[in-house]
Amino acid sequence: MTVASPLALGLDVRPLSRTIGAEIRGVDLHEPLSREATTAIRNLLLEHKVIFFPGQHLEPAEHVAFARNFGELTPAHPVIPGVEGFPELFEIDYTLARTLYPQDAVGEATNVSLSWHTDVTFMQKPPFGSILNAKVIPPSGGDTSWADQHAAFTALSPTFQSFLSTLTAVHSGDTTFGKVLELRKEQRGEGGEWEGEDVTLAPVEHPVVRTHPETGLQSLFVNPGFTRYVKGLSAQESDLLLGFLYAHSTRPEFTVRYHWTAGDVAFWDNRVTQHAVLNDFGDQHRVIQRVTLHGDVPV
Repeated sequence: MTVASPLALGLDVRPLSRTIGAEIRGVDLHEPLSREATTAIRNLLLEHKVIFFPGQHLEPAEHVAFARNFGELTPAHPVIPGVEGFPELFEIDYTLARTLYPQDAVGEATNVSLSWHTDVTFMQKPPFGSILNAKVIPPSGGDTSWADQHAAFTALSPTFQSFLSTLTAVHSGDTTFGKVLELRKEQRGEGGEWEGEDVTLAPVEHPVVRTHPETGLQSLFVNPGFTRYVKGLSAQESDLLLGFLYAHSTRPEFTVRYHWTAGDVAFWDNRVTQHAVLNDFGDQHRVIQRVTLHGDVPV
């Protein structure tokens, strides 16, 4: 089957860095996507790892409808409930969380999204992608950066790549979301759900180097948000190795930084990226909404 080029579909694609990130104009996400446009956007996601659609201003129903072009949606979050009427929609009001809950569970969970992480790697099947809708953006600060984990892996020596490919890491969300899960059970009488099962936040294992299921490319798959240790190594060895990988994988040459305006939409490939919010906006108001797409077991 012949795949229409982005140019033929009227898409204006503007790369934002050498390896990661591109802005896409010429498409109205309020309208249903054609099969050709859906395929083109998915291919652009695979190529650029994170893509941005400026000034879309989607309502929740439109946000969810756009995401469904690319797969089945997960619940909003394994632990945190979705927006009323939209169980797939996860909203983070950073200012509210840091003002009302500076020391407790919700504040802890919000702080994770301000540091480097890959979404929900503490579950057996992390989401394949996330789609974020910028609702309220502060006048200054609050940019988000993404890091290309394939580029980071290929920059390592072949010998080190081979060694890392033999390793398995343990991921856990208990430190960050354990108290949140307890609070949810107390307030709602129910816990979280993911892949049709009750969430327990038991540790899970993932390969340190992941093979992308669509492109076949290899990338690092550890992150400071949820990776706890590398199996088979001493605590000191694991800490030293992970510390190096965290610093290496977020070097500037592997990253793109995006300056938001309200209404922008971002779509990133969770299988090959990390991301972090720049914590430079103080108590200014910042609200985002996010949906995620079902993924598979990393291999």
